Amino acid sequence: MSFLKRFARTIIVITTVSAAIMELVDISIVNVGLSQMAGSLGVTIEDISWVITSYAIANVIIIPMTGFLAAYFGRKNYYVFSMILFTLASYLCGTSTGLWELVFWRFVQGIGGGALLSTSQGILFDSFSEKDRPMASGLFGMGIVLGPTLGPTIGGYILDSAQWPLIFTVNIPIGIVATILSILFVERKEGEGKQKKGFDIDYLGIVLLAVGIGSLQYVLERGQSEDWFASTNIQILSFTAAIGVIGFIWRELTIPNPVVNLRVLGNRTLALTTIFTFVIGLGLFTSVFVYPVLAQRVLGMTPLETGLSLLPATAIGVIMMPIIGRRMASGASPVPFVVMGFILFIVFGWMSGGVNAEAGKWDFFWPLALRALGISMVQLPLINQAVAGLQPKDYPTGIALNNMIRQIGGAFGIAMANNYVARQFAQHKADLLINTVPGNPAFDERLNTMVQGMMSRTGAAFNDATAMAYKQMNFVIEKQAYLMTYLDTFRLISLFFMAVFPLVFFIRIKKREIQSPAAKASMDEAH
Repeated sequence: MSFLKRFARTIIVITTVSAAIMELVDISIVNVGLSQMAGSLGVTIEDISWVITSYAIANVIIIPMTGFLAAYFGRKNYYVFSMILFTLASYLCGTSTGLWELVFWRFVQGIGGGALLSTSQGILFDSFSEKDRPMASGLFGMGIVLGPTLGPTIGGYILDSAQWPLIFTVNIPIGIVATILSILFVERKEGEGKQKKGFDIDYLGIVLLAVGIGSLQYVLERGQSEDWFASTNIQILSFTAAIGVIGFIWRELTIPNPVVNLRVLGNRTLALTTIFTFVIGLGLFTSVFVYPVLAQRVLGMTPLETGLSLLPATAIGVIMMPIIGRRMASGASPVPFVVMGFILFIVFGWMSGGVNAEAGKWDFFWPLALRALGISMVQLPLINQAVAGLQPKDYPTGIALNNMIRQIGGAFGIAMANNYVARQFAQHKADLLINTVPGNPAFDERLNTMVQGMMSRTGAAFNDATAMAYKQMNFVIEKQAYLMTYLDTFRLISLFFMAVFPLVFFIRIKKREIQSPAAKASMDEAH
């Protein structure tokens, strides 16, 4: 390979991986800024959470359509347009002065961000030769592991030193540079964007997809805050989601030119891969959601400290990605990596579930390191296997479905965690309160000690000191109940990995696929 080709490929790697990281960072970066945003805009925390929900809904609607949109408009055209749309929407989010203005532009940002995952992955794969394609998976996997972790860290740093609009406008210089590099270095494939003649657009499929998947995402994102099926909104949208998804599946399986070719799921490898990817999305996004809440609510860390505590362990997974990619490029089977990755994630859940309230950020280093290593060992083979055995024309669909399933898995996991935490917290608090009643010698002794301490420190009267002691004791009980609840949640995540673990041994790997997981025909198509 000539120097110019190596240079161009390096630029494409930097551009596509950066774009994928930018998209994934924006999923979680606003989480740490909700309080400041709500205060600035004069709305409640529940209202401002629409900023998260709108982005997630737009993302999960557009991602499965990326293959169709790239084919219709041309992959490079669609990619560059999406980059510009994402960057412009980021600017408009940062300059928004009202809640619904911000929610609208956040939705537009999610539409633009959808291409920054699936299309980036396809462009990156086409930049590598057949035997080096697993290395492309490794590089792309670095972004998938790093993005969700960087979000809270960058968000925490920005909020410690600036105001919330910078959470969005920080994307602008990255987006501008990535757009320019995409225009200059991303090559058009032969015939790209010239398929419109005789191209029947599946409008009904698009509508059913938007209604079904959009409603499902809303239910998953907002179910806990709206008390699930006690809410009329959730009841209606659950029904809409069921009708939309079932109608979408029926439509896509019965017409010749579907917007999303679901027939590819008849491929056994891809079908199993989607199951694993769902669980990986659940584990990745839910653990990134639960750990920061535990660190801040129970361990007393700031948002920035929480984000920084995630980085050293995550670096292990990022470093391992290209190493695993090189091993797979040399012909290693992906199955042992998937097996080991699942085992490591299961161990992470049970190790995390064994800490105590005195734990510091470094007590979580090894569990988080096992999580990062497990994710890297599972994620890379799954990225690769998403297209293994498919025809070249079906690669965009396979990649898009894989990314959509990961996002839905994450949304399902966070919704499950929210519901589980609410129920378990109430149960644990009730269990702890059983022994905190007057007449219990241990309780009476602890209460008297706290009352005397309050009186000596504050000079308060006995009754006031007693009230303060009860309040302090309630705080301690709630803190312990939350700790026990979050540790239970880590174990629950592990149970999902344990449930699907036996399916790993049903993956069939052809010899040719081991050497070319991303598929030989992709190169044929590129030439």
